[in-house]
Amino acid sequence: MTIDAAGVEKRRGGLIVTIERLLLGAGERAALIGPSGCGKSTSLDLLAAILRPDRADRLMVAGADLVALWAAGAGGMTAWRGRQVGYVLQTGGLLPFLSVAENIRLGRRLLGLAGWGPARDIAAVLGLEPLLDRHPAQLSVGERQRVAVARALAHEPRLVLADEPTAALDPARAAETMALLNGLAARQDTTLLVVTHDAELAEASGLRLIRAETGDGITRIAWDGTA
Repeated sequence: MTIDAAGVEKRRGGLIVTIERLLLGAGERAALIGPSGCGKSTSLDLLAAILRPDRADRLMVAGADLVALWAAGAGGMTAWRGRQVGYVLQTGGLLPFLSVAENIRLGRRLLGLAGWGPARDIAAVLGLEPLLDRHPAQLSVGERQRVAVARALAHEPRLVLADEPTAALDPARAAETMALLNGLAARQDTTLLVVTHDAELAEASGLRLIRAETGDGITRIAWDGTA
């Protein structure tokens, strides 16, 4: 399993996010859906070890026991995240002083991986080759999101997490970007978990739907992979 989580809880403000059970196998692709503000992004940050859970009975992600990594300190956590996880932020999260090519290859450089690897083919699939020498300020919102997708996949991580990657796009661009993200993850056999409030778009893109149940200030996520 790429994700095997149980009894994970995080309190943020007046909201409690609980991952009661979450199983995603290698190469599976799913969308976590639910209303805005229900804690979906918090769930991704827990899985990426950006947030430390208040409690966790089990939190195995991409070959690592995150409970043990948190206990051991930040060094191992940072190394694990850089190698095993790709993260697509809602706003792209590109570094403005780097070119498109440099942004795409950033994760590979930090890992000491030489050259482009699969990143050149990924850039071609995403239609980014004419833009490689530009900087983020010279790109449209949709182009920046496609660069963020390329960067997340360029170092061939075991897991890609995407936080509302199409929220700022018009419907046509959103459908195209979601389909490209799903298709590239399938091509690399990478496990993909996308957070979105658009269940129709996620389903049309071929993602399995995991519903975050909300009520009384608690968001519960329960998915054993069989629904």
